[in-house]
Amino acid sequence: MHRLTIIVTLFIGFAFAVHAENWPHWRGLSATGVSPEKGLPTSWSDTENLAWKAQFRGLGISSPIVWGDRIFVTSQEGRGVWRPGPRLFQQGDAAAAGERPLGGGPPSASDAGKTVSFIVTALDRDTGRQLWEYEMQSEAELPTVHEKHNLATSSPVTEGERVYAWFGTGQIVALDLDGNLLWKRNLGMEYGPFDISHGHGSSPIVYKDTLILLCYHPSASYLLALDSRTGSVRWKLDRERGFISWSTPMVIETSGPAELVVNSNHGISGHNASTGELLWHIEGSNRFPVPSPVQHDGVIYTSRGYRSSPFLAIRPGGKGDVADSHVLWRVGTGAPYVSSLVYYEGLIYMIGDVGVVTVADAKTGERVYQERVGGVFSASPVAADGKIYLLSEGGETVVLAAGRTPRILSRNRLDARQLASPAISGGRLFIRSDDMLFAIGR
Repeated sequence: MHRLTIIVTLFIGFAFAVHAENWPHWRGLSATGVSPEKGLPTSWSDTENLAWKAQFRGLGISSPIVWGDRIFVTSQEGRGVWRPGPRLFQQGDAAAAGERPLGGGPPSASDAGKTVSFIVTALDRDTGRQLWEYEMQSEAELPTVHEKHNLATSSPVTEGERVYAWFGTGQIVALDLDGNLLWKRNLGMEYGPFDISHGHGSSPIVYKDTLILLCYHPSASYLLALDSRTGSVRWKLDRERGFISWSTPMVIETSGPAELVVNSNHGISGHNASTGELLWHIEGSNRFPVPSPVQHDGVIYTSRGYRSSPFLAIRPGGKGDVADSHVLWRVGTGAPYVSSLVYYEGLIYMIGDVGVVTVADAKTGERVYQERVGGVFSASPVAADGKIYLLSEGGETVVLAAGRTPRILSRNRLDARQLASPAISGGRLFIRSDDMLFAIGR
């Protein structure tokens, strides 16, 4: 009986591991923030339902990614150039609400003049054991960043052959899955400094055999596609001076050419993903375009960013100005400043900057319900297993039941600052704090 129990346990564990989904992008396998996995955790704390936690070198707010049995995360060692900035929480004590600087406070005097380096760390998904670490020194002058993050804000991405990590100086590196350098470039030195206000935020994306990078900065604004194997330029689209964005673009397949969808301060635009050619646009100014678009069944859903942002649904495949022809619906206000929305089972879920959940019907944009949960939120929600996970900066994760009726399943607190969006793989939720990764679940 004892041997039979062991065999059954091993079989279940093996089957579980085989069906673990990859999470190769900061928004998951299809860049939607949704996982098909079941049996995900609902309740946890620092001492309960915590499979492991692992500390890594340096600080950052980039999201972890998962491929196979490996987790990849980026960080920055050395504080760099830091300054206070605007807060999401404006009526009361922001720190008490959970909104704090990266690392808990400003750089100390001992940080001045220290060399800044960028680190890519690989961890074992099952145990949290460090497998390898790649480090490179910062080059040229360091951009100034908002106090809540640093130059390790862009999340890495992988297609299963290489890991690509991008940092706020413009430096980008491609590694194999064992941490060996394949190629690297410094776009800040090649094309112009990464000098966007508050620091660079866009993450790289992989489309077929290209790595696509959104570089919308005051000194140089362009879209760039690199050969993922060599780092050589496939195409480059220069935009007019004044285009800025902190958003990560998204590719959607259509009956015509695949479209690269970009959220910028001038509006939403669709580009040929193979050439960069501008196909369509929807005009609309926005001071801080941060959120990224998502897609479902051939429809683009996106918010614009900044305070009480508009959000809308767009049909791809247009030409020129498509504001009247391809916008399925538009709601003029109510979406978050920073976090992106998530589509799940016919509904749009959004978590506002100061803790208001808004749920809308994906077909019409009409509000289904709105509920205050409290807290300050920058991380984008993820959805799976009938649950919506909302991570607050103060360390609390609110788990909602998916559906048209507001229902909070649990509130779970970690001793962690949570600005990174979580990853889902192998029945676990992976939550990154400034210098720690938590594996939540069995």
